[in-house]
Amino acid sequence: MKAARRRKNPLIRYALIAAGLFLIALTPIVGPIPGPGGVFVFAGGLVLILRNSEWARKRFARFKRRWPRFGHYADMALRRRSFRRRQARAKEMALAAAEAEAMGFGGPPR
Repeated sequence: MKAARRRKNPLIRYALIAAGLFLIALTPIVGPIPGPGGVFVFAGGLVLILRNSEWARKRFARFKRRWPRFGHYADMALRRRSFRRRQARAKEMALAAAEAEAMGFGGPPR
């Protein structure tokens, strides 16, 4: 959301969205070339679109809620702050659960 606000000039935002669409359209052409080039071209186009389009960002969030496994890998690849926050929160919860278990509070009742 901040990236879209930073670019106040709509002409620049539309140009970046068009560049992202071009890269995504270029992916099937680059895909058959040996190596993982198509993946990086698609990811670059997706990043450009998600950084500059509020509509695309909302659709992407809905897509991630429907298929969380894909969303995990997409966030990891895009290096999103929300992914890092969720990872840190999960790590803290696991640590708290381990401490509770060590103190005898965790697990099924006896």
